[in-house]
Amino acid sequence: MKFVILAALATVALAAPQYNYDAPAGRSSADSSEEVAILRDDRVHEDDGKYNFDFESENGIRFSESGSPDGDEDAIVSAGQYSYTAPDGTEVVVKYVADENGFQPQSDLLPVAPEFPHPIPQFVLDQIAFAAEEDARRARGDSREAPSRSYGAPQ
Repeated sequence: MKFVILAALATVALAAPQYNYDAPAGRSSADSSEEVAILRDDRVHEDDGKYNFDFESENGIRFSESGSPDGDEDAIVSAGQYSYTAPDGTEVVVKYVADENGFQPQSDLLPVAPEFPHPIPQFVLDQIAFAAEEDARRARGDSREAPSRSYGAPQ
């Protein structure tokens, strides 16, 4: 029984996270709890639901946003930007809009999907356009040119 308890304790000790935090150059991890002064913190919230705020701290972090209710359900539409200096010294600026289409950030530092590797053949584009026309006809209830249900079968 003592062996089982000793083995369990050893397993727990070995499974404990082994974090090794490396502080940014010129700072020790003991400095990470230093206080940062707030240089600006302006907030306005109006009775109709509109709001805006601007925030800036002494370490270079800036954040501003404005928003207002929009639509039948008074969903909030927001726009703003935030910026800070990355540990490597790069200035990071992100502008965004948050609306019915979700959060849409824009920044030179965000990854971009690669371009399509080759041009799309014209016959594929023609088929996509034909399918869209067919869908539109069906949505209008125009059944004069309904698709055949007997593809490949003798008529």
